[in-house]
This record gives sequence, C-alpha cells and structure tokens, in this order.
Amino acid sequence: MFTNGRLSESPHLPMAQSQLPSPLYSSPFDIDPNSRSQSDTAVLDHGTNKEDIERSSESTTALPLDPFHFRDSLKTQHQLRDLRRRRHGRKLEKYHSNQNNLINSLLKSIEDHNGEAQEEQNAARLQVKIAVWASLIANLSLCVLQMYAAISALSLSLFATGIDSVFDIGSNVLLLWVHHKARSLDWNKWPVGGARLETVGNIVYGFLYVQLLSKIDFVHGLTAHRMSSVNLVVIVESVRDLVTHTRGSVKDFHLPSILAVASALLVKLLLFLYCLSLRKNSSQVQVLWEDHRNDLFINAFGILMSTGGSKLRWFLDPTGAIIIALGVIIAWGRTIYDQFELLAGKSAPPDVLKLLAYKVLTFHEDIDKIDTVRAYHSGPDFFVEVDIVMDLETPLWKAHDIGQHLQDQIEALPRVDRAFVHIDYETLHAPEHRKL
Repeated sequence: MFTNGRLSESPHLPMAQSQLPSPLYSSPFDIDPNSRSQSDTAVLDHGTNKEDIERSSESTTALPLDPFHFRDSLKTQHQLRDLRRRRHGRKLEKYHSNQNNLINSLLKSIEDHNGEAQEEQNAARLQVKIAVWASLIANLSLCVLQMYAAISALSLSLFATGIDSVFDIGSNVLLLWVHHKARSLDWNKWPVGGARLETVGNIVYGFLYVQLLSKIDFVHGLTAHRMSSVNLVVIVESVRDLVTHTRGSVKDFHLPSILAVASALLVKLLLFLYCLSLRKNSSQVQVLWEDHRNDLFINAFGILMSTGGSKLRWFLDPTGAIIIALGVIIAWGRTIYDQFELLAGKSAPPDVLKLLAYKVLTFHEDIDKIDTVRAYHSGPDFFVEVDIVMDLETPLWKAHDIGQHLQDQIEALPRVDRAFVHIDYETLHAPEHRKL
C-alpha cells in the first residue's frame, strides 16, 4: 500500500530488500499522513494566497528527491562483479542490474526523462529521414532485381523472396503517407490526434498482404484469379511442383540470379545495421528495421534453397518456397495481432506503471493516497489514468491546480499520449468506469 511519507511492505516499488513488480491497476494505497519523518516533509511552501499554480511556478511543492531511500539499494559495479562470480551469478547480476535501472529511472525527474527523449529525437531526426528514404529507394531497386532473378532462374524460392520485395515497397510508401497524415490531421475532426493512424495503417497493410485480389502468372504457368493469398498460392504451386515433377534430379543453375539476390542480401544487411541504433527513436524506423531483419533471413534462405535445388536435389527449391511463404504469413499474422493489441488497449509494461506510481506518489505533499494507476496503449503510445485522494478540506482551487499540474507532468513523459487525473477525497467508493 502506498503512503505519501511511508511505503509499507509492498511489492509495487523497489525497496532496499525486495524487487517491486508492477502496481495493481485498481487498488487503494493506504496512507498515514502522520507517519512522514521530518526529513520527508515538503521543502517548498504553496504560499499564503490562492494564486494559481499554473500561473506561478514558484508555488510548486515538491517532496525530497529520494524520500524512500531507494538509492541505498543500488548495487555498485564491484558488487555486480562479485555476484557474477557466484554459482548462477549471472541471473543475480541481471536481476540487480535491472533493479539499478529501475531505481535510476524512478529517481530521475520528469523533466530529465522528457529532455533526454527530446535530445535523442532531435539528434536522430536527419538519420531517421535518411533511413526512411534509403529504405524506399533500395526496395524499389531490389524489387526489380529480385523479380528478374526469380523469372530468369524459374526458381520458386527466389519467386517467394521477390513477392516479399514487392510488398516492401508498399510498406515504405504506406509508412511515409501515414506519418505525414498523422501530423496534418484536423484536430477538430480528430480530437485525439493521429497517433493511432500508424497502427491502423499497419493492420490494413497486413490484411492487404495476406488477402489480395490478383491475377498472377507463375513461372510454371499457373494463373490465380480470385480472392486469395499470394503466399498461399506460392505454397500451392510449390506443392504442385513437388507432386508433378518429371524433370531431372536437379534444376538448371542460373548464376546471375543468385548474384542478384546476394546483392539484395548485402544491401538489406547494411540497412539493417543502419536502422539498428535508430529504431528506438522512431516507430517508422522500428518497422523498417524489423522488415530488413526479416528480409535477411528470407533472402539468405532463398539463395540456399535455390542453389540446393540446382546443385543437390531438385525438391529443395519448392520446399524452400513453401517454408519462406509460411514464414511470411506467420510473421505478418503476428504483426497484425500485435497491432490489434495496441488498438484494443493492452496494458503498459510493468516498468511504466512503476514509474507512474512513484512519480504520482512523490509529486505533492497534499496527495494523501493513490487510488488507481492505469496505463494502456492507444496506438503506439499510452493513455494514463490516475485517481488520487486529497483531504476533504482541500480548497477547490488548490485541488484543481495540483491535479492539472500533475496531468501536464505525466503527459510530458516519453510515450505518454494523454493523461487523465481524477481527484477524490476517499477510497471506499466502487471503482470508476466499471459497468456492473
């Protein structure tokens, strides 16, 4: 249970003796205001007049930086090295390293969190733009190259990699359009902004990838003209080739096709490495990084199976096409599922909930209790709901100003799209927003 000067034996925040997992979403945090020690009292006064906190930064009240003495629980590098030498010490070292990171995150001010995130984004802005446009130009070129390789070699494995390269172009174009659209939406028509538009775009694109109305002439003459999955048709054609094969023990080897796909593999490797360090600064680059990573496996496996079908056994080529097509379908199915989770309101990770609970608890001395802390996805970022409890006699102007300032501070945190702060004077009521 949380109190504003004391934290009882609870696993919700890191303490000197125990790890504190994620806070409960809707549980009262009991407080004994009289239990605060002298060192834990507020250091600034609100002032004698009722001047609005929003208009006077000098009227803010703050608790000490580390009122619960979490810093005492930090492990030094020497202690971590000692732990590593023990039996099963690596797990202990990882545990305490994670605890160190959590404590440092809790003790860092909201301004520092926001400032560091802004600095990283500003520093990476040009690099992000280069990553997006380089990926688009590369995918346009590689699409032509890989389709040439597939048609020239009459290889089902290379054809499966070529299909993936065609959809890479669509993915890049969609990401560019969605990013531009999200920043230019009419706020009167879309009051919550365009943060969720990218998630919707990813879902739509995933369905287009899986289900496509197309007419495709395949390398062995099969024509599909119906609502079907491109990769499923590749699987069907590969199975048909396995069943009806009447040629020799191996296929003809076409070196230019292999070299073409190998060059595509090299380009994808360079793009993968370039996007690796930028993926945390942009959701666009994160998607591109995942795409390049998947293409590395797809192209490498396609080269191996196509070459194996030419040099070892003919059936390796259609078998490789089946495996690649199944892998693409599974990967996109997982992507669609993950994106639906974000739109459906999946809970934020435990570390985010811990950070929010701690920041709310230590925000102001007049916050007596925390009734509820919730954070959940609304697209790639989070919506946050906080219910705080203040004394019944707290003036309305003061309760409003504290709640408003807390809301503004929470919304300043990285990845927080919107915050809602509700103020109450007791915790005995039924949970809010629960339909019975």
